[in-house]
Amino acid sequence: MAILTCRMGVHQVENIEDAVQSALMTALETWPHAGSPDNPSAWLYRVARNHLMETLRQHANRRRLLDQHFPADIPPESPDQTAFLPNEIRDDMLRMLFLCCEDSIPLESQLVIALKLLCGFDVREIGIRLFTSEANVYKRLTRARKRMRDLPLRSMELNSEQYTARLPALRKVLYLLFTEGHLSSHTDVAIRRELCQEALRLTGILAGHPVGQTAETDALLALMHFHIARLNAREQSPGALLLLEEQDRALWDRQEILKGLEYLGKSAQGEMFSRYHAEAGIAAEHCMATSFETTRWDKIVENYELLEKMAPSPLHRLNRAMAVAEWKGPEAGLRLLDAFEPPSWLAASYMWWAVLADLHRRCVHPKEAAHYSDIAIETAPTEAIRVLLTRRLKHPGPE
Repeated sequence: MAILTCRMGVHQVENIEDAVQSALMTALETWPHAGSPDNPSAWLYRVARNHLMETLRQHANRRRLLDQHFPADIPPESPDQTAFLPNEIRDDMLRMLFLCCEDSIPLESQLVIALKLLCGFDVREIGIRLFTSEANVYKRLTRARKRMRDLPLRSMELNSEQYTARLPALRKVLYLLFTEGHLSSHTDVAIRRELCQEALRLTGILAGHPVGQTAETDALLALMHFHIARLNAREQSPGALLLLEEQDRALWDRQEILKGLEYLGKSAQGEMFSRYHAEAGIAAEHCMATSFETTRWDKIVENYELLEKMAPSPLHRLNRAMAVAEWKGPEAGLRLLDAFEPPSWLAASYMWWAVLADLHRRCVHPKEAAHYSDIAIETAPTEAIRVLLTRRLKHPGPE
């Protein structure tokens, strides 16, 4: 998607999406019998390119574009030979993510089209990540596609001001891409390492480019390194998730923690303090603690308070309540949620009910704990999360 769109322009995005889907379907039909090619990526690119060329040939008024963007001296097996304009970011994926963050498209629709076209999310996964219905995702996707189709041909050429203006949206896309990898909403996979690594790779490229060299980008990169450091300890077996207190800290990657600390230090230069700084600070406290019991929960609560102020969200209130419960006891955590009315999107999520169930369980309120536990387990989006909640919330008595 990224390579072909950078070659042909965002106005061809629907034809390109069809071509890529056709290539994937052809692979599914032929590879099981003929075997996978030596270079699967090049094979997919070539088949998608050929499909796109055939589509364009069917429209006489697009022949000029075909000749212009696919000259005969560039072999289809060598997509990396793409020519770049001087002011363009050199990674096709990152360039396309910037283009998806088109100013005239609402932020929610920017996120939807970037996650769908370039990050491989399906509509259900996007709905879970953005706390919205699948119907809303479809509407946003349709509007974003139409807007991109109507963009002028020169829209691929962004200046430094446009790159800078789109940075916040791009960072959010990368954050959501990593989040989906860290705790997947996919029905068959609990952790998708390839998404985490791709988000880390793209954020690293962004941090190394003049337009992306900001404290917020460094903080986001630090956050990713801290979470990747703990990935090996998050699964007891494939699909069997472990809670933080259950993890073997000897499995944590110390080199990744050091990288996280390095980028966190870089992000502290200057006066900028963003939500990524607060979240990276929380992750750093977990990584630096020698055990779950010795974690500096007061510092974590402090960061959640800052996070609520700069990026208000009921999710931050939930996380702060859990941190307060570890610091001052479950009753104190529960008091934070007293008289708090969750918005409809949170009330439909397992997270709200899981937190209530856990706090009531630890306060020895068996009736409330059982009620909220049932709702949380019933609304869990994947089997891995359902199993984790059952093990945690159905445990008898207080900790």
